[in-house]
Amino acid sequence: MIEVNGLTKRYGTATAVKDLTFTVRPGEVTGFLGPNGAGKTTTLRMLLGLVEPTAGTATLQGRPFREHPRGLRHVGALLDAGDVHGGRTARAHLAMLARSNSIPRSRVDQLLQDVGLAGAARRRVGGFSLGMRQRLGIATALLGDPPVLLFDEPLNGLDPEGVLWVRGLFRRLAAEGRTVFVSSHLMTEMEHTADRLVVIGRGELIAAESLTAFAARSTRLSVTVGTPDPAALAPLLTAEGAEVVRDGDRLTVTGLTAARIGELALDHHVLLHELTTLGASLEEAFMELTADSVEYLAGDPR
Repeated sequence: MIEVNGLTKRYGTATAVKDLTFTVRPGEVTGFLGPNGAGKTTTLRMLLGLVEPTAGTATLQGRPFREHPRGLRHVGALLDAGDVHGGRTARAHLAMLARSNSIPRSRVDQLLQDVGLAGAARRRVGGFSLGMRQRLGIATALLGDPPVLLFDEPLNGLDPEGVLWVRGLFRRLAAEGRTVFVSSHLMTEMEHTADRLVVIGRGELIAAESLTAFAARSTRLSVTVGTPDPAALAPLLTAEGAEVVRDGDRLTVTGLTAARIGELALDHHVLLHELTTLGASLEEAFMELTADSVEYLAGDPR
């Protein structure tokens, strides 16, 4: 389990993270989302003891990371796939870490096979593609078979096959009862992978809830309406401020609830054959609910 309580980090007069409090529980994949500059990487680095908090606490399995002996047996992390000595081979890199954490050498070859790097085990990391470095970083995180796993943008540079592999890996790790915390800007992947979300903006917490609950907070929910008289119903809906798109006898309505649409149809004697609420996508909900937290916008002259 990961527990963050009142976590704050200030650099001079600038506040990167402000009073964050949330819990990441085992058995689920939790996505960590926020606009660029929101403080995600700073938060992850504080969790791993790489950045000292100005205030608050961050614990992994009930203790700060620095208090875990043989850290890779307790917490595995991928923060920067490029942070590897380019002159070492993939096998040498993992073997060094295994030895320093009292992990059997046999674990190294097994992981290289699992992440698809067995054929490149003796190649120097400096010649790896970004996708290969990501796979090596994931192997490093898994090396100690830890109960807690942190990943910062693990899908960067992966091809479609690699993305599907990582998606399945995260689901399997969570099903084994591990705590899996994944920072990513790829909303589609989080929609397919995450059970819960922690969303921050400008260093402050926006939401810590299930993916479904977060998407449901969007005002962009739409309703599909089937009626034999769309020409009569559509003006009634637009008069209420809704956006209406017509496709034959079907209307897609945004800005009104299904209940209100049903009331208007009843009041004006319009027959309905269908009234179905469609949830907003994660991307739509994210863009709407973090709009006030985006530091730089396209076309912004700053």
